[in-house]
Amino acid sequence: EPQLEAEALSEASGVPTFRGFNGLWRQHRPDDLATPEAFERDSELVWEWYDWRRQHVAQCEPNSAHTVIAAWIHSLKNFTLITQNVDGLRESAGTRSVLRFHGSIWDLECWQQCGGTPMRWEDRTTPLPERPPRCPTCGGLARPRVVWFGEPIDPVVLDRSFDATACGLFLTVGTSALVHPAATLVTRAKAQGAFTVEINLEPTPASSAVDLAIHGPAEEILVAVEHARATPS
Repeated sequence: EPQLEAEALSEASGVPTFRGFNGLWRQHRPDDLATPEAFERDSELVWEWYDWRRQHVAQCEPNSAHTVIAAWIHSLKNFTLITQNVDGLRESAGTRSVLRFHGSIWDLECWQQCGGTPMRWEDRTTPLPERPPRCPTCGGLARPRVVWFGEPIDPVVLDRSFDATACGLFLTVGTSALVHPAATLVTRAKAQGAFTVEINLEPTPASSAVDLAIHGPAEEILVAVEHARATPS
């Protein structure tokens, strides 16, 4: 029952990690734009940033790490993928049933939560024809359906992620091990008897706690792991 937590897999596809924007975008910290308060203060600025990100992601293609994970989803039983990424490249590679800790940059939701149907919807239009976009039910502002700073993780996603830590093998790939509660998943898995593996470019706070830490590009390491798995001994 392998489980996998992935954050920075998309960096090799040309998608910068959230904490890799060098702290600036038009003289604003990304952290300061990804809050409900920022949206309340200047929804047009927040959507300008998200529209820019969406246009950038739309030009990116899944890399070999995404392809390997998609193959594992289809070939292994009881495989769960938990991701902090919001770019949707895992689905583009053919992965299904992804547990999205932080939502999707392609999903929108009514800011006023008017209760219309659907409550959230996918819109992959780039660039957006109207900024900010509008709720199709009430005509009010729509927001990106991502988890902002100060907002809780969807309790259903959180519960399913915690349930997935009861596994035999837990891989944490490309994650900083700094963002909670996602950072606790690998320790929960280890506490329940899972063999835990970290694959990351550099050591993280989790490196000394896992059973095996492998440092290097995930897109190369996962391909090597798949080759070894598929090659008869």
